[in-house]
Amino acid sequence: MRDKRTSRGAAAVALALAAVLAAAPVPAAARAEAPFSFAGTPGKLPKDVIPLLYDAHLVPNIADDTFSGHQTVEIEVLRATRRIVLNAAKLKVGHATLSRRGKARQTLQPILDEQQETLAFELKTPLAPGRYTLALRFRGQINREGRGLFQVGYKVGGVDKKLVATTMEPSDARRMLPTWDEPAFRARFKLTVDLPASFKAYSNTPALKQEKLAGGLQRISFAPTPKMPSYLVVLVAGEMERVTARQDGVEIGIVTTEGKLGATAFPLAATRDLLRYYNNYFGVSYPLAKLDQIAIPGGFNGAMENWGGIVYNEATLLYDPKKSPEDTKKLSFEVNAHEVAHQWFGNLVTMAWWDNLWLNEGFASWMASKATERFHPEWRPYLDGIVERESVLNLDARKTTHPIQMRIDNEEQAAGAFDAITYIKGQGFLRMLESYVGEAKFRKGIRAYMAAHQYSNTTTADLWTAIETASGKPVARLAADWTTQPGFPLISVAQACEGGKRKITLSQEQYRVDEPATEERLWSVPLQVATVGGRAWTTLLTNRSTTITQGGCDGALVVDPDSVGFFRIQYDRASFDALAANAAQLPDPTRLKLLLDAWSLVTAGRTPLASYVELVAKYGDEPRLAVWESILSNLGTLQNLARGEPESAPVRRFVAGFMQPRFDKLGWEPRAGETIEESRLRPLLAGALARAGDERAIAEARRLFTRYMVDPSSVSPEMLDFVVNTAGRYADAATYAALGRALAASTSDEERYRIGGAMTLVLDPVLAASTLEMALSPQTPSNLVGHIVAGVGREHPDQAWAFAVANRGALVASADAVARNRALASVVASSPDARHADMMEQYVAKNFGPDALVEARRIGNGIRVRAAQKARLLPQVRAALAAPRE
Repeated sequence: MRDKRTSRGAAAVALALAAVLAAAPVPAAARAEAPFSFAGTPGKLPKDVIPLLYDAHLVPNIADDTFSGHQTVEIEVLRATRRIVLNAAKLKVGHATLSRRGKARQTLQPILDEQQETLAFELKTPLAPGRYTLALRFRGQINREGRGLFQVGYKVGGVDKKLVATTMEPSDARRMLPTWDEPAFRARFKLTVDLPASFKAYSNTPALKQEKLAGGLQRISFAPTPKMPSYLVVLVAGEMERVTARQDGVEIGIVTTEGKLGATAFPLAATRDLLRYYNNYFGVSYPLAKLDQIAIPGGFNGAMENWGGIVYNEATLLYDPKKSPEDTKKLSFEVNAHEVAHQWFGNLVTMAWWDNLWLNEGFASWMASKATERFHPEWRPYLDGIVERESVLNLDARKTTHPIQMRIDNEEQAAGAFDAITYIKGQGFLRMLESYVGEAKFRKGIRAYMAAHQYSNTTTADLWTAIETASGKPVARLAADWTTQPGFPLISVAQACEGGKRKITLSQEQYRVDEPATEERLWSVPLQVATVGGRAWTTLLTNRSTTITQGGCDGALVVDPDSVGFFRIQYDRASFDALAANAAQLPDPTRLKLLLDAWSLVTAGRTPLASYVELVAKYGDEPRLAVWESILSNLGTLQNLARGEPESAPVRRFVAGFMQPRFDKLGWEPRAGETIEESRLRPLLAGALARAGDERAIAEARRLFTRYMVDPSSVSPEMLDFVVNTAGRYADAATYAALGRALAASTSDEERYRIGGAMTLVLDPVLAASTLEMALSPQTPSNLVGHIVAGVGREHPDQAWAFAVANRGALVASADAVARNRALASVVASSPDARHADMMEQYVAKNFGPDALVEARRIGNGIRVRAAQKARLLPQVRAALAAPRE
């Protein structure tokens, strides 16, 4: 699952962040990890009965959003038992029977436990080991929110349409079918569905049979799937269109609602490239007959990796070069690469239980970055990954963090595990591990792991065994430090030249930005040590400190020159000055990491703000987009901390003055021969200028917006986000009304994200109230409701909080399983006011369960960290920003 959305305003947020944190269960480090065994895998369900084949027939009632169904499940009783237990949620189960060849059919009485989401059958006499057939009839609801089977309303040519789709991860298959809904219970699924004759339907496997029925209906039967966990079951049905190609014997389809095939060429070509690349990398070919990439207009965010039928919010897959900026193309490829990687990591080989979710998500993220580097080096994805890692380093440096691998006891905790630590720290650790053992040996280990465990489940122990065997390095010991401990180290670097030789002292301590760590944690840290432009060599730091010697003292010392490490570095003053003196000439990863670590040390109170200002002054002519994204993020943080304070004006003047020379070189209009990076940098800088209050940038945005409202093609796709976001931020009533009309007329999720996001940025509190009311409109897709309210909360936290409290039920009901526990807390998540943390935590403690309170405490900790940074940094602003700069 990938919940990565575009940066088009506040309604389209980056990766969904969640964590089981301050009051989290005991971390996995407290338990010895063992290779996969079905009997030893955690979970609620007894393991004396397992499913083998589900043969399910569904009959959705599209008009009233209900469905009925019946299924037979071939089961195997492994040990004698008098009880069969599986999962069901929000289902009404009627007639049920159990049969076995040569035995009389038994009628069973269903026992539903709504709290535990289980369905049980008590037997009068014990069932002997062997195979049986369980038959069930049931009814359920087609949901508005993205849980289980859900509906999406949309328009084509002004006509209302509806489709149905599914999203099951982590535990919502039980809302559509009674299932053994835990990942270790792999089984085959054979699905049949009755639908309106105008619908087309897509599932994990190709349709085997299509029959006409009376009353304008049809029946579609799909081929059986391979053995797989229930969360990968998919059904999408509606008035859809499909374009196809073949790659390595597999039919690839891009599926959309009507009229959008013009935006399918790029994702179709990308999927062909990805399938070929992954087949070769993993050494195990994609095993299904087809791979559909299904784009739906709303219902949920991001994408879901269902085997053979990946479902995307259309904004994360479709790309129309006439209407979409390069960022949309990049997003499409990255999310596509992540989801297709899951067809191996997660689908072919599945984590045994949700405590090893990172085996799915961290690996898919890591593999996607490799594929993006392979096919689109012009985007410099390696640098993007360093910047993306930054937000997770900041989360992981707090007391409310959690290990990559953590204990999961229930479904809510499983949903909370889909967070940035799982995805991005997992990805960052794998990048560091691959660098340590070597790319070829790492790949050899991955191939062995895939070959040994296909169509089965694993734990981390299985993976470490494979990579350790392939590399001959102590992978399991190193990995345990990084996956079962929370946090990461600060590496302190000191050097001295003695007798013509350089003595380097490397030390580690746990790095924190909130309060000093009380634990005495150590990590096995692979460190690359080099001089700038010289050859790096690797040492493994396993103790608190070590001293190493180099042959000479020439050249500037650099640690982690390629920025592969998941840690911070603090150089002694002389070493830092030597790097900073030539910052503009440093290699890209070294230059970026120096800047990122310098800012973090400032926010942690370890160095003064002036030291960062002096360093960043050397980056005024910076060519790399990713470096500018880092600079603007950090300066944006300073702007937000200063909002409403006397320091706001000097901060905004500094930001605008720093950016203006670089923007002037780019100009407002594209130049012949400019790079993709330059064309993407222009709107980034223009937007930052506008946020800093630059009147020329704001006026240009308004001028272009007026043109855009008359002729959308008059504004280049690259400038759309700048134009629409700036118009929304500084909107008057007339501009706001124009945005509202454009939103109502929009025909794609990309447009809705852009325009709706801009409306959440509005500074006028009266217009912000209208945006909040928009969140509750029946026309607003459920997946956008929470993002609209939280988006307004960034500029108007008290106003948005009051609205969220007054409409708590509607806000929570619109959220999917992953977002539910943070639905209220996220409204004030961007605040630097500790008062908001206290207010929010008290409310959540009173009105929600313990898992939501864990998330509230994480968000509250982030607010208090920002409040402390505000108190620490604002008194330094005037002196730091007045200092002479290059």
